[in-house]
Amino acid sequence: MTAVAILGVGTVGELLLGGLLRSGWTAERIVVVARRQERAREIEQRYGVRAVDVAEATQIANTLLIAVKPQDIAGLLNQLVGQVGASHLVISVAAGVPTSFIERQLDADVPVVRAMPNTPALVDEAMSAISPGTYADNPHLAAAEQILLPVGKVLRVPQQQLDAVTALSGSGPAYFFYVVEAMIDAGILLGLPRGIAADLVVQTALGAATMLRDSGEHPVQLREAVTSPGGTTINAIVELEKHSVRAAFISAISAACDRSAELAAGFRPDVH
Repeated sequence: MTAVAILGVGTVGELLLGGLLRSGWTAERIVVVARRQERAREIEQRYGVRAVDVAEATQIANTLLIAVKPQDIAGLLNQLVGQVGASHLVISVAAGVPTSFIERQLDADVPVVRAMPNTPALVDEAMSAISPGTYADNPHLAAAEQILLPVGKVLRVPQQQLDAVTALSGSGPAYFFYVVEAMIDAGILLGLPRGIAADLVVQTALGAATMLRDSGEHPVQLREAVTSPGGTTINAIVELEKHSVRAAFISAISAACDRSAELAAGFRPDVH
């Protein structure tokens, strides 16, 4: 029976664990590895899964989901050396860590898929992107999709595009929270109670996102449908353009992409 081991049950690991269980995976098909014993016990009690050590995880599960922090991945991979091979699938959600680093550390022809989910996995609305390593093929990508689909949508992208993915969707929720925060503050400035302002903005954001997803129309078309000649919306748009909000977003996301590439460079062999 196919089993999965989640190596690292911090925020992301726990989100994916919860998603698998909600989608119908039984607790018997999942094991977890936690660095701290108290965390292992907490996860066992909360989800009914079994906590094991790294060696046992590789014997039980043919799919290993690496969900540790990037700074901890080298130590984990050292424990996996000699324990994994071509019959395993390694899926890594460690931000900024290329598949080549994992393959080099494991020193075996292990299929590796790199994944970049985002925090809306908490409500099963994540946007995840996956990329294959040297030894991963379409069945491996399909297996990775089955792990990630319970928490949202999954796209396949070339690995060289993952820095852009990280900047756009990985960090993306923070940009939306930032805009929502600003809009709520504007409502308060205009005399609305904070609770009412928050309800207005959050529901508006949810409705607008649903229209974008379901209508099939370009965002420009949807924006123009709200923008009447001489009306309130065009006045607001003019102010946004005056303050170069569009350019600021493009610059900010480009900066996030540059930082992602910087962090990934630390895992290249010529840097060590």
